[in-house]
Order: sequence, then structure tokens, then C-alpha cells
Amino acid sequence: MSRQEEFGDRPDQAFWEVNAAAAGLISHGCTVSARYLQDRRLRMQFNRELAYYAQRVVDDVVQRRISPEEGLGRIEVEAKSMGSEIQRVIQQAIGLAAGASQAATGLASCMASLGTTCAFHGVPLMAHGGNNFYENGRGLYEGRTDVVGPVRKLYQEAAKSVGYGELEGNMAYYSADLVFSGRALSRRVPKKGAWRLYRYLDSDMERKYRQLGRTGLVFEFGSSASTLIQLNNEFKK
Repeated sequence: MSRQEEFGDRPDQAFWEVNAAAAGLISHGCTVSARYLQDRRLRMQFNRELAYYAQRVVDDVVQRRISPEEGLGRIEVEAKSMGSEIQRVIQQAIGLAAGASQAATGLASCMASLGTTCAFHGVPLMAHGGNNFYENGRGLYEGRTDVVGPVRKLYQEAAKSVGYGELEGNMAYYSADLVFSGRALSRRVPKKGAWRLYRYLDSDMERKYRQLGRTGLVFEFGSSASTLIQLNNEFKK
């Protein structure tokens, strides 16, 4: 059967544009699923559902139930929606890992200082880390972006108590998160292999970021970039 016979009287230029857009959406979806979905069954299900959707749009155009322009619009909306969902998952996955790292760093700071830095550094860092872990973990599980953890809720309530709103509370929370994370990276810690009899010398110490390596630094900068994006989103509201 020829393409002319298969699609009846719709082999016009507009139809072929819709058909090409549908094929591009399916191809992009396969690339995305191969990169982010490790489970083979979920990957196949995602590809199948996306292919069914694209084919339904093409069929609606062929049967003249919708115009080619409307078909292109639906495919474009689906592509944007898929891109937004991917961005959400990546951002929340980074936030989840960053929250765990913050909490662990705060605990390590308390232990290393025998509790002397807990009040102004260790505990706030653990609190922010635990809150980030909760918000991003729940957001990933439920597919949401509006989860508010207990620590961020405290910032919101504090802002309201002085005449501001949730927006200002969120901005204060994200700003504090950046400050605590930056302080954790810049604090001086013993070098690997350093030994002390009574206390470490200045020559035995170095900044924390020097011990992270390239992968660790990329992760930390990615986490800070994610927080900056959230702060910018709040600023635009």
C-alpha cells in the first residue's frame, strides 16, 4: 500500500509536518526514557504510551477531526510537558541527594567539633538538609512541586509574624540554605592523613571543597544552582 492510499486524501504538506513532528516526539521520548528510566518494563510502557498518543494525533488529523495546526499544537504541548517533567525530576533528585549530604555534613561538623559548632552551624545545616530531603523525596514520590517541609514552614511563619508573607519566608529559606551550604564548603577541615598529638596545626588544615574532587564539586555546584533557580522563581512571583 502506498502512502497516498494509506492516508487517503491527506498527503498534503501540513499533514507531513504533523507526521514528522509526531515521529520527532517519539524519538525524543525514546532517548529520554533510555537515559532516565532504568527499569525496562517502565521504559517500554512509557515509549508505548507516548507512541499511542502521537499516533492518535496523526489519526485525528488524517480523519479531519482536528486541523493540522491543532495537531502540531498538541504535539508541541506534549513535548514541552515532557521537558518540564524531566526538569522537575532531575531538580528534585539533585535536591534529595543534596539534602542527605547537608544533613551528613552538619552531623560530621558537630562530631568533629565536639558540639562547639552545633548551635550556629551543625544543627541548622542538619535541619535544612532534612527538610530538603523530605520536600524533594515526597515531591518525587507524589509527582509534586508544592511540598513544604516543616523547616521551610517555620521560615514562612516567622515572615508572617513580622508582617510579610510566604514569599518572603521562602526567599529567606533558600538564601539561608545557600549560606549554610557555602559555609560548609569553605570551612577548614583536617587534611587527609593529617595526624595530631594535641591539636592540628594550620598546615594540617584545608578548605572542605579541596577534598571533594571534580565529581563532588560538580554535584555541590549543581545543588547550589538548583537552589538559585528556586530562589529566582520565588523572586519572580
